[in-house]
Amino acid sequence: MLALDSDTVKLHADRIARDGYTILDDAIEPDLVDALNDDLERLERFYDVEPARNSFEGERTIRIYNLLAFGELYERIPVHPNVLPVVEQVLDPGCLVSSLSSITICPGETAQPIHADDQLIPLAKPHVATVCNTMWALTDFTEANGATRVVPGSHLADCSPDYGHPYESVPAEMSKGSVLVWHGSLWHGGGANATDERRVGIAMNYCAGFIRQQENQQLGVPREVAARFSPRLRQLCGYSVYNGLIGHINKHSPAELLDAVSVADADSPMVWDKLR
Repeated sequence: MLALDSDTVKLHADRIARDGYTILDDAIEPDLVDALNDDLERLERFYDVEPARNSFEGERTIRIYNLLAFGELYERIPVHPNVLPVVEQVLDPGCLVSSLSSITICPGETAQPIHADDQLIPLAKPHVATVCNTMWALTDFTEANGATRVVPGSHLADCSPDYGHPYESVPAEMSKGSVLVWHGSLWHGGGANATDERRVGIAMNYCAGFIRQQENQQLGVPREVAARFSPRLRQLCGYSVYNGLIGHINKHSPAELLDAVSVADADSPMVWDKLR
């Protein structure tokens, strides 16, 4: 599958700037979608995953966290060429993997409270994007089965929503293999599932390189696993230095802790070394 061309990337980035979200139709290869569905079912059975049973994570919603630690299949997600370029336009190429998890909304689940993913970051709003998140549809997302509900344009509001307060929203319906991408300030929430089938998605979330990641990738993913990651995936997991300063270890990239160090990481000068 070919990566998105620059004009299409800009089109989607412009939609996010205007509306707070966009949908990448049929962005993911069918064989990858099927493989992810099968493996998530395997993980759910193996670990006997149960709902967390709270108002945010849901009473009838299955979530599996830290997916990068569960095999090479999940390494394809953060760097997907039909998704990452759009995220890089919203944040920048120094962005990081914030978290990678599955969200399966089971029959009978009620709607998740409307919230913003950057709600806990203490910055006055509106502000430049610090978070850009994506939802991969591993099944069709419909209004009936719990498609993510969004409040268009809310990323430009001067506040975050009041948790638990009802807000007018619209369902981000999309077909299996499509991806919803949104600005971290967008007001949104998982929908209610009134069907007898599960709505399965993968939440691939990113943050700016200067923001702390939601899941600690350096400790959550074993170092021997991260050592086999591609150079770009290592950077996305935080084995890199942002803007020649943030994340260094004694003026060296943390990528040097891994056996396989890219030339770009090894030779990146610190910002101070550029000052003469």
